[in-house]
Amino acid sequence: AGKVPVFGLLKRNGKVFTVIIPDAKADTLMPIIRQKVKPDSIVYTDTFRSYNALDVSEFKHYRINHSELFANKTNHINGIENFWNQAKRHLRKFNGIPRSQFHLFLKECEWRFNNSDPKTQIKQLNQWVKKELS
Repeated sequence: AGKVPVFGLLKRNGKVFTVIIPDAKADTLMPIIRQKVKPDSIVYTDTFRSYNALDVSEFKHYRINHSELFANKTNHINGIENFWNQAKRHLRKFNGIPRSQFHLFLKECEWRFNNSDPKTQIKQLNQWVKKELS
């Protein structure tokens, strides 16, 4: 129903990165992954078929099958799932977003997640306002 395809990566205990994509095919996703993830890194994904290309790549790939096992101490994708849940909850408030501006709303969600401390957010917003006014 008019959904915009997006892709996201989350470094374990780190920052999230999101991007709007034309489609979710392996040929689209792999260049993004190669640009953002160091070779020999461990990559956890769900069982989406486009991630099959990771099996023959320079990454160590582990699939998480939600129907079998949602998480254990090391093999999980809870962080990125948490991000998508937060982003969806935030974006629903707008009751529809123009496609032409969706990337801005997505990057706002990314920024909020990566700077989750309210004091940090206020400090950054104040810096931007001061810069804009000067």
